[in-house]
Amino acid sequence: MFSSEKDNPQKPLTPKAEATRARIRDAAMASFVERGYPDTTIRLIAKEAGVSVGNAYYYFPSKEHLVQDLYDQQQRDHGDAARPRLAGTTGLVDRLRVFFETGLETVSAYRAVAPGFLSAMVSPDSPINPLSVESSPARDMTIGLLKEVVEGASHRVPDDIAERLPAAIFPMYLALILRWTYDESPDQAKTARLLDTGLRLFAVALPFLRVPGVRGVTRDLLDQIADVRP
Repeated sequence: MFSSEKDNPQKPLTPKAEATRARIRDAAMASFVERGYPDTTIRLIAKEAGVSVGNAYYYFPSKEHLVQDLYDQQQRDHGDAARPRLAGTTGLVDRLRVFFETGLETVSAYRAVAPGFLSAMVSPDSPINPLSVESSPARDMTIGLLKEVVEGASHRVPDDIAERLPAAIFPMYLALILRWTYDESPDQAKTARLLDTGLRLFAVALPFLRVPGVRGVTRDLLDQIADVRP
C-alpha cells in the first residue's frame, strides 16, 4: 500500500504546503497531457512546477501517488456534485442517473489524459488500476456514494439485493467511463444513449427483483460482477 506525507494525520498541511502540492499536481496533469503518462517523470514535473526534485518527491514519492491523488480528488468532486441533486431525487433509477451523469461530468476535466492512462491502468498488477489495492481509498469513496444512492431511494429493493448493488455497480461505472473515453460522437452522445438504455432496462427489471427465482439469480450475478475487485 502506498504511504506518503499526506497520509500522516499528525502533519496537517499548511496553506503554503497545500499550494505547493496543487502546483505539483497541476504540472503533472499538464505533462500527462503533453507527453503522456509513460514519458512523464517526477523530475520533469518538479521542473515545470518550479520546485526541487526532493520537494516533489516529499509530496509525491512516485507518479503513482500523483495518480492516486487525482483519483481521490475526482471522487470528492463527484460527491460534491451528486449530493445536492440527490437531495431532491427519490426514485432509484433517477438517483442512479444522477450518480452516473455527475460522475461523467467530473471526470471530463481528465478526458485529455484518459487515453494515455489506460495502457498503464489495464494491467491487473498496476497500482493505478482502479480495482487495485492501492486505489481502494478512491474506490471506497465511490462505493460509499453508491450506498447513499441506493439507501436514499423511495423504491426499495430487497435488502439482499440492495446491499450488493453498490459494489456491483462500481465496475459498470468503470466500463461506462471506458466507453466515454473513446466516444468521439458529439458531446459523447453514444455514451449518453448507452447509459439511458441501461437505466431503462434496470427500471423494467425492478418489479421482478422480488420474484424468488429472479431474486436468487440476480443476487448471484451481482456477486460475480463485484468479484472483479481484489
